Amino acid sequence: METMDNSADTTSEPITTAGDWVTLLHDNTRGGGQGAPAIPTPVRARWQARTGGSVRSAPVLRDGILYVGALPGSVHAFNVETGRPKWTFQAPGHIHSTPSLSGNKVLFGCDDGRVYALDCETGARVWEVATRAEVWCSPVVRRGLVFFGSADGHMYMVEAETGKTRWKRALDGRVYSTAYAAEKTIYVGSGGGSVFALDKTTGKILWTTRTGNGIDSSPALAGDTLLIGSEDFFFYALDASNGAVKWKYETGLGIMSSPAVSGDLVVAGSKDGFLYGWEISTGELRWKTRAGLVITAPPVIGESVVYIQSGGTLALDNASGKILWRAGVGSSVQTAPVISGKSIYIASNDGEVYALE
Repeated sequence: METMDNSADTTSEPITTAGDWVTLLHDNTRGGGQGAPAIPTPVRARWQARTGGSVRSAPVLRDGILYVGALPGSVHAFNVETGRPKWTFQAPGHIHSTPSLSGNKVLFGCDDGRVYALDCETGARVWEVATRAEVWCSPVVRRGLVFFGSADGHMYMVEAETGKTRWKRALDGRVYSTAYAAEKTIYVGSGGGSVFALDKTTGKILWTTRTGNGIDSSPALAGDTLLIGSEDFFFYALDASNGAVKWKYETGLGIMSSPAVSGDLVVAGSKDGFLYGWEISTGELRWKTRAGLVITAPPVIGESVVYIQSGGTLALDNASGKILWRAGVGSSVQTAPVISGKSIYIASNDGEVYALE
């Protein structure tokens, strides 16, 4: 069943200021934090805080508060300067979803099939909306509307203020990919191996492009080019207007890592352990660097530096792909870091959140 409500948007998407990271890969441009400062090799943890379980989603940051979801179902708000907890919310299912911030709310998906909105100040539940399977993607907020996919095979649009469903649309498989919300179009990958473009207002499917396997990677948009990886081992550049393949590049294994873009550079990792940098306009490989055994986390692009989590944290020169430094925290890290000021904030499989500097 599909529902529609064409009333006007009444709220705006959150404004991102310097140092804030309000959703997956910084903000809705999916730039991966381009412009974040180049940080020297971290030498200490300014603080570390316990979540009580392994962390598979990336933290987000705004107004001095770091929000983190832990796998056992807890969402934590920490003071970014001290690491002291502000509040904790316990959800009824596991959490893989990276939170997103919208106004005074923090939004996240849960394995119980719901998306929750919590009050940023108190952690109190404001609303929840149910799907029929787990929600692993990060909710995307644009102009007062929230877009997310579910493993029930549907994309949803709900109101950011109330959680009221505007529409839902059946795709061809589970949706773990975090959607990209352009001005009029929503782009997303599916477990059925397709990339979809949907009309933002109605959810109508505008075009579909098939790949050779499922898609968990989240798309990025650079001009008129849509960029996304597939488990079929290929990284794709598609024409955003019609889905035609502009170029594709084969890596050694499937691609779960979501791309980050900066200018004419797109960077993504592969399960083959390499991080790749391509020219968006031509598909030419600028560099390829082994960064670990398996890469599933998305990269973050800073000023002249690319950061990636693969076991520990690595910094690479974005022009050459040369590794500048490595820093470990004693456990594997599978999520994107937050770079703010002179610190790197990371959440680890050991259940700890670290402020490295």
